[in-house]
Amino acid sequence: MNWFEAAILGIIQGLTEFLPISSTGHLYLGRHLFGLDEAGLFLDTMLHLGTLIAVILIYRREIVMMIRRPLSRLSLLVVVGTIPTAFIGLMFEDWFEKIAQTGMTIGWEFLATGLLLWMADTFKDKGKKSLEEISFGDAFLIGLFQGAAIMPALSRSGLTIAAALFRRIDKAAAAYFSFLLSIPSIAGAVILQGKKLMEGGTEVLPLSALMIGTACSAIFGYLAVKWMISLLKTGSLKGFAIYVFILGMVILSTQFTGTF
Repeated sequence: MNWFEAAILGIIQGLTEFLPISSTGHLYLGRHLFGLDEAGLFLDTMLHLGTLIAVILIYRREIVMMIRRPLSRLSLLVVVGTIPTAFIGLMFEDWFEKIAQTGMTIGWEFLATGLLLWMADTFKDKGKKSLEEISFGDAFLIGLFQGAAIMPALSRSGLTIAAALFRRIDKAAAAYFSFLLSIPSIAGAVILQGKKLMEGGTEVLPLSALMIGTACSAIFGYLAVKWMISLLKTGSLKGFAIYVFILGMVILSTQFTGTF
């Protein structure tokens, strides 16, 4: 992987991690375009490091508060939301990695993401719960949706925001909690995959390319979070739903005809 490819993949990761259109699904398409299919989940996870940096910068005050007050309600909500995600990830890690490498299911997953986003959009103006009113049951359900988003083209941000909206959580609070909950999820994935970085694959992912990809991912991830939070206040999710639905149909068509 050269510097240009790393930069493009980093930009894709940064933009799509926090927009509800699936970063892993788009990274698979980007890897396929550049002939880097063998990089698989490993490359995806390392590029997630950049988006982790971005969201930590945005939520640095909240993170410091939770570290200082680990038993605060917000800290416990994040823990409860992380438990189902961690369980699903650890139990099915190898299976998810094989699926991510083949890409055979991403068309259907894009369609599922689009359907969920369209349904969630009908709830976005019905939410009344503030951040302080989110229950532990809400957090657990959102964490379950986040765990399901380990599937390659199920959008993590899309599914968690949708779950929050289904639970009648205010759209601003839904975005806030979704992005905050992404921190332990992304951090855990990076840690689990860190060993693979040390064991080899340098021809696929040299250090210089990794640094460039991570930097691009961080920059564009930061911009994506800021824009998404602003969009959810007044905008609609239906545009994203239409986009991933069309993308899913195109992928399924190309797979059916053997051109993908």
